[in-house]
Amino acid sequence: MTNPVFERLSALAEPFRVRLLRVLAREELAVGEIARVLQSPQPTVSRHLKQLDAGEWVLRRRVGTATYYRMVVEALPEEARQLWSVVLAGVEADADAASAWAEDLRRLDGVVAARVADSAELFRRLGGRWDDVRHELFGDTFVLATVAALLPPGQRFADLGCGTGALLPVLAGAASVVYGIDREAAMLEVAAQRTSDLPNVELRQGQLDALPLPPVSVDVALCQLVLHHVEEPGRVFREVARVLAPSGRFVVVDMVEHEREEYRDTMGHRHLGFSLDAVRGFASACGMRLLSWRAIPADPAALGPSLFVAVVGR
Repeated sequence: MTNPVFERLSALAEPFRVRLLRVLAREELAVGEIARVLQSPQPTVSRHLKQLDAGEWVLRRRVGTATYYRMVVEALPEEARQLWSVVLAGVEADADAASAWAEDLRRLDGVVAARVADSAELFRRLGGRWDDVRHELFGDTFVLATVAALLPPGQRFADLGCGTGALLPVLAGAASVVYGIDREAAMLEVAAQRTSDLPNVELRQGQLDALPLPPVSVDVALCQLVLHHVEEPGRVFREVARVLAPSGRFVVVDMVEHEREEYRDTMGHRHLGFSLDAVRGFASACGMRLLSWRAIPADPAALGPSLFVAVVGR
Protein backbone atom coordinates (compact mmCIF):
# COMPACT_ATOMS: atom_id res chain seq x y z
CA MET A 1 0.00 0.00 0.00
CA THR A 2 1.38 3.43 -0.98
CA ASN A 3 2.22 5.70 1.91
CA PRO A 4 0.11 8.93 1.72
CA VAL A 5 3.26 10.96 2.36
CA PHE A 6 4.79 9.78 -0.91
CA GLU A 7 1.57 10.55 -2.76
CA ARG A 8 1.65 14.08 -1.37
CA LEU A 9 5.32 14.39 -2.28
CA SER A 10 4.48 13.28 -5.80
CA ALA A 11 1.78 15.97 -6.09
CA LEU A 12 4.24 18.69 -5.13
CA ALA A 13 7.11 17.35 -7.23
CA GLU A 14 5.84 19.27 -10.28
CA PRO A 15 6.74 23.02 -10.20
CA PHE A 16 3.65 23.92 -12.23
CA ARG A 17 1.40 22.40 -9.57
CA VAL A 18 3.19 24.39 -6.87
CA ARG A 19 2.62 27.59 -8.85
CA LEU A 20 -1.00 26.61 -9.29
CA LEU A 21 -1.48 26.01 -5.56
CA ARG A 22 0.18 29.32 -4.65
CA VAL A 23 -2.31 31.12 -6.88
CA LEU A 24 -5.28 29.19 -5.50
CA ALA A 25 -4.13 29.96 -1.97
CA ARG A 26 -4.64 33.64 -2.86
CA GLU A 27 -7.87 33.51 -4.86
CA GLU A 28 -10.69 31.13 -5.80
CA LEU A 29 -10.57 30.69 -9.57
CA ALA A 30 -12.25 28.83 -12.42
CA VAL A 31 -10.20 26.71 -14.82
CA GLY A 32 -10.20 29.36 -17.53
CA GLU A 33 -9.06 32.02 -15.08
CA ILE A 34 -6.23 29.78 -13.85
CA ALA A 35 -5.14 29.22 -17.45
CA ARG A 36 -4.93 32.98 -18.02
CA VAL A 37 -2.96 33.55 -14.83
CA LEU A 38 -0.46 30.76 -15.48
CA GLN A 39 -0.39 31.28 -19.27
CA SER A 40 -1.13 27.62 -19.88
CA PRO A 41 -3.74 25.72 -21.95
CA GLN A 42 -6.92 24.78 -20.11
CA PRO A 43 -6.46 21.01 -20.70
CA THR A 44 -3.08 21.25 -18.96
CA VAL A 45 -4.59 23.11 -16.04
CA SER A 46 -7.43 20.60 -15.79
CA ARG A 47 -5.02 17.67 -15.79
CA HIS A 48 -3.00 19.09 -12.90
CA LEU A 49 -6.13 20.10 -11.01
CA LYS A 50 -7.41 16.55 -11.28
CA GLN A 51 -4.31 15.24 -9.50
CA LEU A 52 -4.41 17.95 -6.86
CA ASP A 53 -8.10 17.30 -6.31
CA ALA A 54 -7.47 13.58 -5.88
CA GLY A 55 -4.83 14.39 -3.28
CA GLU A 56 -7.24 16.72 -1.47
CA TRP A 57 -5.01 19.75 -2.02
CA VAL A 58 -7.86 21.87 -3.38
CA LEU A 59 -11.51 22.54 -2.64
CA ARG A 60 -14.13 22.64 -5.38
CA ARG A 61 -17.29 24.74 -5.59
CA ARG A 62 -19.91 24.50 -8.34
CA VAL A 63 -21.60 27.69 -9.57
CA GLY A 64 -24.00 26.85 -12.40
CA THR A 65 -21.93 25.15 -15.07
CA ALA A 66 -18.60 26.47 -13.74
CA THR A 67 -16.33 24.90 -11.13
CA TYR A 68 -14.19 27.08 -8.90
CA TYR A 69 -11.09 25.86 -7.09
CA ARG A 70 -9.30 27.12 -4.02
CA MET A 71 -6.53 25.95 -1.73
CA VAL A 72 -7.26 26.48 1.96
CA VAL A 73 -4.07 25.67 3.86
CA GLU A 74 -5.89 25.55 7.19
CA ALA A 75 -8.19 22.82 5.83
CA LEU A 76 -5.31 20.49 4.89
CA PRO A 77 -4.32 17.52 7.06
CA GLU A 78 -1.45 18.26 9.43
CA GLU A 79 1.18 16.35 7.43
CA ALA A 80 0.10 18.10 4.23
CA ARG A 81 0.38 21.52 5.89
CA GLN A 82 3.89 20.69 7.11
CA LEU A 83 4.93 19.48 3.66
CA TRP A 84 3.48 22.57 2.00
CA SER A 85 5.34 24.80 4.45
CA VAL A 86 8.66 23.15 3.57
CA VAL A 87 8.05 23.34 -0.19
CA LEU A 88 6.84 26.93 -0.01
CA ALA A 89 9.89 28.02 1.99
CA GLY A 90 12.17 26.49 -0.62
CA VAL A 91 10.32 28.12 -3.52
CA GLU A 92 10.29 31.55 -1.86
CA ALA A 93 14.07 31.36 -1.43
CA ASP A 94 14.56 30.82 -5.18
CA ALA A 95 15.15 34.09 -7.08
CA ASP A 96 13.85 32.73 -10.39
CA ALA A 97 10.72 31.40 -8.73
CA ALA A 98 10.20 34.77 -7.04
CA SER A 99 10.29 36.54 -10.40
CA ALA A 100 7.78 34.10 -11.89
CA TRP A 101 5.56 34.47 -8.85
CA ALA A 102 5.53 38.25 -9.20
CA GLU A 103 4.36 37.84 -12.80
CA ASP A 104 1.70 35.36 -11.71
CA LEU A 105 0.43 37.88 -9.16
CA ARG A 106 0.22 40.64 -11.78
CA ARG A 107 -1.84 38.42 -14.05
CA LEU A 108 -3.97 37.31 -11.08
CA ASP A 109 -4.78 40.96 -10.31
CA GLY A 110 -5.75 41.42 -13.95
CA VAL A 111 -8.06 38.40 -13.92
CA VAL A 112 -9.80 39.57 -10.73
CA ALA A 113 -10.18 43.08 -12.15
CA ALA A 114 -11.67 41.65 -15.34
CA ARG A 115 -14.13 39.66 -13.22
CA VAL A 116 -15.32 42.88 -11.58
CA ALA A 117 -15.65 44.53 -14.98
CA ASP A 118 -17.59 41.55 -16.31
CA SER A 119 -19.92 41.81 -13.32
CA ALA A 120 -20.53 45.50 -13.98
CA GLU A 121 -21.22 44.74 -17.64
CA LEU A 122 -23.66 42.02 -16.57
CA PHE A 123 -25.65 44.49 -14.49
CA ARG A 124 -25.67 47.02 -17.33
CA ARG A 125 -26.83 44.38 -19.79
CA LEU A 126 -29.56 43.06 -17.53
CA GLY A 127 -30.81 46.53 -16.75
CA GLY A 128 -34.50 46.42 -15.89
CA ARG A 129 -34.55 42.62 -15.94
CA TRP A 130 -32.46 42.34 -12.78
CA ASP A 131 -35.50 41.97 -10.50
CA ASP A 132 -36.79 39.14 -12.70
CA VAL A 133 -33.41 37.40 -12.71
CA ARG A 134 -33.12 37.65 -8.94
CA HIS A 135 -36.64 36.30 -8.53
CA GLU A 136 -35.81 33.36 -10.81
CA LEU A 137 -32.74 32.56 -8.72
CA PHE A 138 -33.99 33.18 -5.19
CA GLY A 139 -37.76 33.69 -5.22
CA ASP A 140 -39.11 36.41 -2.92
CA THR A 141 -39.61 34.77 0.47
CA PHE A 142 -36.26 36.14 1.61
CA VAL A 143 -37.81 39.63 1.64
CA LEU A 144 -40.28 38.65 4.35
CA ALA A 145 -37.56 36.84 6.28
CA THR A 146 -35.40 39.96 6.15
CA VAL A 147 -38.20 42.16 7.45
CA ALA A 148 -39.03 39.64 10.20
CA ALA A 149 -35.40 39.71 11.33
CA LEU A 150 -35.84 43.41 12.11
CA LEU A 151 -38.66 42.70 14.58
CA PRO A 152 -37.92 42.71 18.33
CA PRO A 153 -37.34 39.14 19.55
CA GLY A 154 -39.78 37.36 21.82
CA GLN A 155 -42.96 38.98 20.50
CA ARG A 156 -46.31 37.19 20.51
CA PHE A 157 -47.90 37.24 17.06
CA ALA A 158 -51.37 36.40 15.82
CA ASP A 159 -51.99 35.91 12.10
CA LEU A 160 -55.73 36.51 11.76
CA GLY A 161 -57.11 34.58 8.82
CA CYS A 162 -53.83 32.74 8.36
CA GLY A 163 -55.18 30.51 5.59
CA THR A 164 -52.62 27.88 4.64
CA GLY A 165 -50.02 29.46 6.92
CA ALA A 166 -47.61 30.93 4.36
CA LEU A 167 -46.60 33.72 6.76
CA LEU A 168 -46.33 31.59 9.91
CA PRO A 169 -42.79 30.18 9.35
CA VAL A 170 -41.49 33.70 8.68
CA LEU A 171 -42.99 35.07 11.88
CA ALA A 172 -41.91 32.04 13.91
CA GLY A 173 -38.27 32.97 13.48
CA ALA A 174 -38.77 36.21 15.43
CA ALA A 175 -41.53 35.26 17.87
CA SER A 176 -41.92 33.54 21.18
CA VAL A 177 -45.27 32.24 19.94
CA VAL A 178 -47.30 32.63 16.76
CA TYR A 179 -51.03 31.99 16.74
CA GLY A 180 -52.44 31.07 13.35
CA ILE A 181 -56.20 31.58 13.39
CA ASP A 182 -58.62 30.68 10.63
CA ARG A 183 -62.23 29.58 10.44
CA GLU A 184 -61.63 26.92 7.75
CA ALA A 185 -60.41 23.51 8.93
CA ALA A 186 -59.11 22.64 5.45
CA MET A 187 -56.85 25.71 5.49
CA LEU A 188 -55.53 24.84 8.94
CA GLU A 189 -54.72 21.29 7.85
CA VAL A 190 -52.35 22.66 5.21
CA ALA A 191 -50.93 25.16 7.70
CA ALA A 192 -50.32 22.31 10.14
CA GLN A 193 -48.22 20.44 7.58
CA ARG A 194 -46.28 23.62 6.76
CA THR A 195 -45.46 24.33 10.41
CA SER A 196 -45.14 20.80 11.78
CA ASP A 197 -41.50 21.38 12.77
CA LEU A 198 -42.12 24.78 14.41
CA PRO A 199 -42.90 24.27 18.12
CA ASN A 200 -43.75 27.94 18.72
CA VAL A 201 -46.63 27.95 16.20
CA GLU A 202 -50.13 27.27 17.54
CA LEU A 203 -53.05 26.82 15.15
CA ARG A 204 -56.56 27.57 16.31
CA GLN A 205 -59.87 27.39 14.49
CA GLY A 206 -62.18 30.30 15.09
CA GLN A 207 -63.88 33.43 13.84
CA LEU A 208 -62.02 36.74 13.75
CA ASP A 209 -64.86 38.47 15.59
CA ALA A 210 -64.60 35.88 18.40
CA LEU A 211 -60.88 35.15 18.63
CA PRO A 212 -59.93 31.94 20.46
CA LEU A 213 -57.35 33.82 22.52
CA PRO A 214 -57.27 35.10 26.12
CA PRO A 215 -57.12 38.82 26.89
CA VAL A 216 -53.81 40.67 26.54
CA SER A 217 -52.13 37.66 24.90
CA VAL A 218 -50.77 39.22 21.70
CA ASP A 219 -48.14 41.86 20.96
CA VAL A 220 -48.71 42.06 17.20
CA ALA A 221 -51.88 41.05 15.36
CA LEU A 222 -51.84 40.81 11.57
CA CYS A 223 -54.81 40.80 9.24
CA GLN A 224 -53.68 40.47 5.65
CA LEU A 225 -56.27 40.64 2.83
CA VAL A 226 -58.97 39.17 5.04
CA LEU A 227 -60.92 42.07 6.51
CA HIS A 228 -62.94 42.67 3.33
CA HIS A 229 -64.46 39.18 3.77
CA VAL A 230 -65.78 40.00 7.26
CA GLU A 231 -69.38 41.20 7.55
CA GLU A 232 -68.69 43.57 10.45
CA PRO A 233 -65.02 44.66 10.53
CA GLY A 234 -65.65 46.76 13.64
CA ARG A 235 -66.20 43.57 15.65
CA VAL A 236 -62.78 42.30 14.55
CA PHE A 237 -61.22 45.52 15.81
CA ARG A 238 -62.99 45.11 19.16
CA GLU A 239 -61.68 41.56 19.50
CA VAL A 240 -58.16 42.68 18.62
CA ALA A 241 -58.42 45.42 21.26
CA ARG A 242 -59.32 42.71 23.79
CA VAL A 243 -56.38 40.41 23.07
CA LEU A 244 -53.77 43.08 22.32
CA ALA A 245 -51.14 44.04 24.91
CA PRO A 246 -51.15 47.71 26.04
CA SER A 247 -48.21 48.54 23.77
CA GLY A 248 -49.30 46.13 21.04
CA ARG A 249 -49.97 46.82 17.38
CA PHE A 250 -52.65 45.73 14.93
CA VAL A 251 -51.39 45.67 11.32
CA VAL A 252 -53.99 45.59 8.56
CA VAL A 253 -53.21 45.03 4.89
CA ASP A 254 -56.17 45.31 2.56
CA MET A 255 -57.58 46.98 -0.54
CA VAL A 256 -58.20 50.69 -0.76
CA GLU A 257 -61.74 51.67 -1.68
CA HIS A 258 -62.64 50.60 -5.20
CA GLU A 259 -65.68 50.15 -7.45
CA ARG A 260 -65.34 46.58 -8.66
CA GLU A 261 -68.82 45.47 -7.68
CA GLU A 262 -68.32 42.10 -9.39
CA TYR A 263 -66.02 41.08 -6.53
CA ARG A 264 -69.09 40.70 -4.31
CA ASP A 265 -70.40 37.89 -6.51
CA THR A 266 -67.24 36.35 -7.95
CA MET A 267 -65.08 36.42 -4.81
CA GLY A 268 -67.49 36.77 -1.93
CA HIS A 269 -66.19 40.17 -0.83
CA ARG A 270 -68.36 41.90 1.77
CA HIS A 271 -66.61 45.25 1.35
CA LEU A 272 -65.09 46.98 -1.65
CA GLY A 273 -61.94 47.98 0.17
CA PHE A 274 -61.60 50.53 2.98
CA SER A 275 -60.80 54.21 3.22
CA LEU A 276 -58.43 55.80 5.71
CA ASP A 277 -61.42 57.31 7.53
CA ALA A 278 -63.14 53.93 7.75
CA VAL A 279 -60.13 52.27 9.39
CA ARG A 280 -59.68 55.25 11.70
CA GLY A 281 -63.35 54.91 12.69
CA PHE A 282 -63.06 51.17 13.42
CA ALA A 283 -60.04 51.84 15.65
CA SER A 284 -61.59 54.78 17.50
CA ALA A 285 -64.80 52.88 18.23
CA CYS A 286 -62.89 50.32 20.34
CA GLY A 287 -60.52 52.67 22.16
CA MET A 288 -57.60 52.42 19.75
CA ARG A 289 -56.17 54.88 17.24
CA LEU A 290 -54.76 54.82 13.75
CA LEU A 291 -50.99 55.25 14.07
CA SER A 292 -50.13 55.11 10.38
CA TRP A 293 -51.64 54.54 6.96
CA ARG A 294 -49.64 54.01 3.80
CA ALA A 295 -50.57 53.08 0.27
CA ILE A 296 -48.48 50.16 -0.98
CA PRO A 297 -46.83 50.74 -4.37
CA ALA A 298 -48.72 48.75 -6.97
CA ASP A 299 -47.15 45.63 -8.43
CA PRO A 300 -47.10 46.15 -12.24
CA ALA A 301 -48.18 42.53 -12.71
CA ALA A 302 -51.06 42.74 -10.25
CA LEU A 303 -54.61 42.74 -11.61
CA GLY A 304 -56.45 43.70 -8.43
CA PRO A 305 -57.07 47.05 -6.71
CA SER A 306 -54.31 48.93 -4.89
CA LEU A 307 -53.50 47.98 -1.31
CA PHE A 308 -52.77 49.83 1.91
CA VAL A 309 -51.05 48.96 5.18
CA ALA A 310 -52.40 50.46 8.38
CA VAL A 311 -51.01 50.23 11.91
CA VAL A 312 -53.39 50.60 14.84
CA GLY A 313 -52.48 50.86 18.53
CA ARG A 314 -53.66 52.18 21.87
